Amino acid sequence: MAEGNELYIVAGVYGTGGSSSNGGVTKSFDNKITIPESVWKVIVILPVGDNDINRINQKTRTIAVNIPNKQSIGNNWRDYRISIDALEDITGYNFLSNLPILIQNIIEKRKKQFFTFHFLTKL
Repeated sequence: MAEGNELYIVAGVYGTGGSSSNGGVTKSFDNKITIPESVWKVIVILPVGDNDINRINQKTRTIAVNIPNKQSIGNNWRDYRISIDALEDITGYNFLSNLPILIQNIIEKRKKQFFTFHFLTKL
């Protein structure tokens, strides 16, 4: 990500049951932990600034992914991109609900946005 941007990230899990080298798994640690079917993220990318909600518009970059919790998946997260609308259908959540409905409808329909991330490390 180029310097000068900030990310808003919402992440969670969905469903029950992943898979491992031992087969399907729904519970772990003496049945105390439920293993999710998938993990998801919604990312909103904004230039650094103030009054964030008012800086989001129809051109705001977003990323949504829904990654199956399976040992057999590939390593490229881009293969799991979906639209925010599709993720809302899966999870039942209403992401970006504080935005005006017109802007929300436009940016939530997008599936792919091509951009390069440059992760900066400051020591």
